[in-house]
Amino acid sequence: MKKIINEPTQVVSELLKGMELAHPELKYTENLEIISRREKKLDKVAVISGGGAGHEPAHAGYVGTGMLDAAVSGNVFSSPSPDRITEAISQVDAGKGVLMIIKNYSGDIMNFGMSKDLAELDDVEVDSVVVRDDVAVPDSTYSTGRRGIAGTVFVHKIAGAKAETGASLAEVKAAAQKAIDNIRSMGMAMTPCILPAVGKPGFTLADDEVEIGMGIHGEPGVERTRIMSAKELAKTLLDKILADYDYAGSEVALLVNGLGGTPLMELYILNKEVQELLAQEGIRVYKTLVGNYMTALDMTGCSLTLMKLDDELKELLDAPCATPALKI
Repeated sequence: MKKIINEPTQVVSELLKGMELAHPELKYTENLEIISRREKKLDKVAVISGGGAGHEPAHAGYVGTGMLDAAVSGNVFSSPSPDRITEAISQVDAGKGVLMIIKNYSGDIMNFGMSKDLAELDDVEVDSVVVRDDVAVPDSTYSTGRRGIAGTVFVHKIAGAKAETGASLAEVKAAAQKAIDNIRSMGMAMTPCILPAVGKPGFTLADDEVEIGMGIHGEPGVERTRIMSAKELAKTLLDKILADYDYAGSEVALLVNGLGGTPLMELYILNKEVQELLAQEGIRVYKTLVGNYMTALDMTGCSLTLMKLDDELKELLDAPCATPALKI
């Protein structure tokens, strides 16, 4: 294993401390693994998210104006504990309520749910939405129903922008849910990732193999197949998305996401192929994001995400934001 780390058990705390040092507008809460805005916003609904580390820049990279008020991290690929989430809620609550954006994994659902109950005992109004955008498989070892993957980034953007307008908690939740209802994603992996505490790959893929539909923690996909061209891959992933949801004649936001180890060169080539296929289908791309937005440590691979847009979602997508990982 070759990684730029110290002790494997300290990677999460050290990465978050490094983030605080690079972005002084953010505050790191030591031992609780929370990144929050240093200046608390007092006139809005607070929006928080989180999950296991290893998906950087998610989730802490989306803390800032126009997106999240705080993100709470668990250990690598492990849900944050309820005490961490409850503290994050306490830090950001300004009396107008807190919306939690949760990816659909059993540990996250349980721990964020417990934190909601604890916060409500202290008279904090808390609500939540659950992202389940992965069309690859209906169920997995880690979740009940579809997994939450890179489409979560769009949900962060929409909810954060709506909160900045001064909307109520119910209105922020409704905007986030609208985004979720219109988002679908599909991914693939070319190599496994190596967890720092383990030091070796959790599975193997042959040099000429890829796994279609693999999850961001290495969960099984739908098939292993030979490596394919960018054009073939774009069609394989996009066909699955378009078979699941009707995007015909619509405007969409497109996210071409890398899993941590894929060069931007390859992601831009994939973007070209995806956009050409969408044009053939009469689907208009309104906004495109290409890069590493929701990763799986050093895994090579990618995912595609589409979000169908209406006037409200376009306005919220275009609203200004300033975070380490996304600026508009």
